[in-house]
Parts: sequence; C-alpha cells; structure tokens
Amino acid sequence: MNALATSTQAHSTSSGQALPQQIARLDLDRLRRYQENLTFYNGQQWLEPPRRRRRLTFNYAKALIDKTAAYVTNGLVISVDPADDSPQAQERARRAQAVLDDVSKNNNLAQLDFDTEIDCAVLGDTAYKVVWDATSRKVRVSAPDVQGVYAWWLGDDMSRVWRVASRYVLTAEEAEMLYGLRSQGRFGRPRDAQVVEVWTEGDFELWADNRLIESKANPYGFIPFVIYPNIRQPKQFWGSSDIEPIKESVRELNRALSQLSMILELSGNPIAVLENITEAHDIAVQPGAVWELPENARAYLLDLLQGGGVRLHADYVDLIYRTLHDLAESPRTAFGENRQNLSGVALQMEMDPLLKKVQRKRLIREAALRRRSEMALRIYEQQTGETLAPYRVRVNWGPLLPLDRSRLVEDERILVSAGIHSRRRAAAELGVDEPEAEFSRWLEEETKKTNMRGRFYLKFA
Repeated sequence: MNALATSTQAHSTSSGQALPQQIARLDLDRLRRYQENLTFYNGQQWLEPPRRRRRLTFNYAKALIDKTAAYVTNGLVISVDPADDSPQAQERARRAQAVLDDVSKNNNLAQLDFDTEIDCAVLGDTAYKVVWDATSRKVRVSAPDVQGVYAWWLGDDMSRVWRVASRYVLTAEEAEMLYGLRSQGRFGRPRDAQVVEVWTEGDFELWADNRLIESKANPYGFIPFVIYPNIRQPKQFWGSSDIEPIKESVRELNRALSQLSMILELSGNPIAVLENITEAHDIAVQPGAVWELPENARAYLLDLLQGGGVRLHADYVDLIYRTLHDLAESPRTAFGENRQNLSGVALQMEMDPLLKKVQRKRLIREAALRRRSEMALRIYEQQTGETLAPYRVRVNWGPLLPLDRSRLVEDERILVSAGIHSRRRAAAELGVDEPEAEFSRWLEEETKKTNMRGRFYLKFA
C-alpha cells in the first residue's frame, strides 16, 4: 500500500462504504507475501508437487531467523534517565522506571519481544498495541497479528500515521462475553465474529461482522499502535522479510541434498545391469547369488560412486551452503563453529556481516521500543493521575560478541571516575536489570557508611 493508494482509500472510505468491507480488499499483495513467507518458515519449501520418492527439507530458514532473533534481543534493557539533576526529576525517573518494570513483568515482555522479533523477521513487519486494562487496572501490551493490521499515513510523510485498523476473530463465546454479541450461522449454531477496531487520534470505532457496535472519542488521545518493519525499504512503509533473500538457496540446498541422498541409497542397494538379454526372471542381487546368462550376454552392478561423482555433488552442496550463509549475513561462526579459535578483533571481523545486520535491525527496534514505553507511561499517567513526564527513555542492548567481563568492569570504572559515564549508565552497560534501583541502594549504603563514620568519630572525639 503506497502513499498514493492511501489517499485513494481514504477518499473512498469517506464516500460511504464501510471500512471493514474495504479492508477485505486492501493490501492483498502484502498479505500474500506474509502467508508465503510464513509457510516457507514452517518448512513447506518445495515448489513442485511430490513426485519423487524422497524429498528432504533442511529448514535453514527457521534456524537462521531464530538465531538472528536471539542476537537482536540479547540483553535488552529499557531504562529511564532523569530529565535533569534535580531531586524532583530523579524521583520522577525512579517512579517511571518502576512503572515500566511492572509493565514488563505483568506482560512478560522478555518473551513477547523475542516472539515478536521472530514474527517480524518472518513476515517483514510487526506491531505492538498498548492499552489500559480496566479490569486489572494495568497497562496491557500485546503484539497483534500484523496480517490483520492496516495503516493509513500522510502522502508526503510515512512516519505520520493518522489511522490504524486492526482485524481479528473472536469465538462466539468471546464475542458474547466481551460485547454481548450473538452471531448465528447455519442451522442456528453460534459462529465466530470478525471484529475490526479503527483508531485515529480523536476517535475509536468497533465493528463486528460489518456492523458498527461502538463509536466514541479516543480515550488516549493517540493511536495506541507501534507499527515497524523488519528491514526498511526506501520510500516504503512496509518492510521486507529475512526469508526473501535465502529462498532460492534453501530450495536448491534441499534439492541437491535430496539428489545426493538418493545416489548414496542406490549405491548401497546397487542396480543390476543386464546386457543382450530380452527377458529376465528371478534375478536376485544378494551374496552368493548365481545367474545363468545366455551366450554373448553380460551382467554387472552399476557403480554410481565411480569417477568421483559424489565429490562433485558434495562440492556443489558446499557452494550452496556458502551462498546461503552469505545471503543471510550469518557466518558459520555464529552457529558455534570456530575452527581457527578466533577471538578479539579477528572474531569481530569474522562476525562483521551479522553484526551489521543486527545493528540495522536494532536501529528500527530502538525507536519502536522507545515509543512503546512512552505510550505505556502516558496511559499510566492518564489513568492514575500521577505525573511522570518529562521522561527520557533509553534502550540498552547487550553485547553481540562474548566479552571479558572483568575488562568491561575495569573500563566502566575508568569512565565513571573520569566523569564520562554515570553510575547508572555503567550499570546499564554491565547488564544490570534495574540501574536506577541499584544506584538508589548503593546511595543508601554509602549514606549509612558515612553516618556510621560520623558517629564513630564523635564517640572517640
């Protein structure tokens, strides 16, 4: 859905046609790509119908995506820095940090972020939804299926999304429990309801089975969705999947290994070749078998391994294998193979393609996670009346390569002593889950030590 199409769709919607009816025909190419990539990730990778006796599938697509997702989300920590050095700003930052920590625990965001990263890499796009749960009185963060998410943006600025629609299915029981809907299908049986939420900054609409069941002002004042691509394509809103570059390599690897497997199987069960014989009965290939052949006839076993034919197949498989890792930007070292015992700068150079790929992804994720955290804090302020703004949300990532922790600790100690890093920043770099809380505990300990020294000196003065 490009910018021109967005303007056209907005115009046709305003002409009177219900939006749920419209989105059923929108973004068909995007949704088709999603389904194809998801099918490929799940292991259905052969194009032709199953005619061969043996078709092997080596799902490198899943292995590469899962491995990259683990690198991207490794050591993810979100922290809040004070807006200034005043005690009030520090207290607000501490409270904002506590709120985000509660949101993370209540929604199991560590698992959600990893699952969402895999989903984003497979499909090419993903989304977060941040709302207030009135029942539990907590901020609720979810990752709706992007196959049901539609976005409209301004024609000259794709970063300014002015409407988002989310389509999903509720079972008959869920629809009645949440909205009192009772949909009946054939023979009077309850049937599932297709629900569409439509959000703008000012309004919210809820549709069920093409019927408008709720329309009200947006309770948040902003669209509670964060939509972001896997890898951004220039001048495009929707992203590209990690599966697209490796599809052909994976398919060719499956074909070549299946062919080599059949050759080895036939070599273990050799083919008997009979020359100058018109008919043959009861020919058995087994130890001690005796064949009676007419004059001028010849019999032999076909050796498929002679002449180094298998070596050619194996070399071709190695070539495909190398191409696959090059296109996926994931060196074999990322899978634990380090035959040269590389370390330090040499290991970093070996892993550089994957490091660059992860850095590109983290640039996109960082903006999305910061936006998600700010939404959670704003919703919390609206619902509780507590003031936390202004807040400075910072996304911290773990190291991509194994590090000498003692060396890292020493580096941070020097940076803190030189006034380059704060203690909070050093704690975040070292992977401390709650840098602000840890700093508060350290400050409390230092205060107690100072008071104890003061009482000691007064006692012996």
